[in-house]
Amino acid sequence: MSTWIVVAGDFTTLGGMDRANHAQASFLARRGDDVHLVAHRVSADLRRMPRVRTHEAMRPMGWHLAGAPILAWESSRRRRALGSSARVLVNGGNADPGSATWIHYLHAAYEPVVRSTPRSRIAASFGRAYHLRRERAVIARSPIIICNSMRTAADVQAHYGVPASRVRVVYYGVDQSAFAEASAEERAAARRALNVGKGRRVAVFIGALGDGRKGFDTLFDAWRQLSTDGTWDVDLLAAGAGAERAAWEQRARQHGLSSIRFLGFRSDIATVIAAADVLVHPVRYEAYGLGVHEAICRGLPAIVSAAAGIAERYPACLGDLLLRDPQQSTELARVLRAWRDEADRWPARVEPFARELRGRSWDAMAADVAALVEAA
Repeated sequence: MSTWIVVAGDFTTLGGMDRANHAQASFLARRGDDVHLVAHRVSADLRRMPRVRTHEAMRPMGWHLAGAPILAWESSRRRRALGSSARVLVNGGNADPGSATWIHYLHAAYEPVVRSTPRSRIAASFGRAYHLRRERAVIARSPIIICNSMRTAADVQAHYGVPASRVRVVYYGVDQSAFAEASAEERAAARRALNVGKGRRVAVFIGALGDGRKGFDTLFDAWRQLSTDGTWDVDLLAAGAGAERAAWEQRARQHGLSSIRFLGFRSDIATVIAAADVLVHPVRYEAYGLGVHEAICRGLPAIVSAAAGIAERYPACLGDLLLRDPQQSTELARVLRAWRDEADRWPARVEPFARELRGRSWDAMAADVAALVEAA
């Protein structure tokens, strides 16, 4: 039995890195280790686990930037209390240098462009400077840097000059029950629940609408192009919240794009995916792309930027789904049209890759991460 300190912003099942953190904590506790979670938010199921201890760091007024130094301070306090025998795993720059570091998102690899409120723009600017400083300090002294893709590993080495000997890649797993292949009955039920019109194809976008990173602007422009053709019989469901959502809804109304529906934040992503025929993910930066991973597991073809981490796992037979330039709406419109022309054939093409992804559980990922930290 070991004692662990795991430091991250959130341990929940509601987002990519948060879901991976949740899986890691759950695995360690279930195998019998004492697990101390230093975080802003921890899901109720983890809090109930006998071997989990939660050390909450405030996030004043819900502001991530204000909460980040508090998270780092609480992490340092917990390390002093538990002593040098505790194993420590931190997300990015969330703790003192010298810890094993798990990189889900590298701040140095992408500079957000925020167009919404002044507070959001200020937070993005100051937040980036803070996180870059912390990220640089922690990565420089980390004995091992665990990355969620080869793309992330390459970014770490390029931006911080880290030798390859200190970098390892561990791919995410998946909830093999929730994201099993969707049956015809599940798809029909999901489409009814989301009021999808009969005879309509459905594309889904899953991602925050807080800045341009997820590429919704590219998708919106591509959708305008496609919608000028009266034969375009596809609806777009956009699942995600953020400061720019209201502006996008207004823009859709102005352009008469009734085929776009904004669902807001959804916790039932497995159902949203089951209702769709294709996922569209034209990201400018994505260290991995769990939403793409989960969509493929459910049997959907997923159009994604070639630079996203998940894209490095695509087999050659799915290469037509990869976007070379996520800012080119004409390319995305062409790929969407090509998908629609052969929509009935894509599920069979995706299935071998889906089986591969479904074969790796969250526990398998967590065991790999734990083994690397223990060896370091």
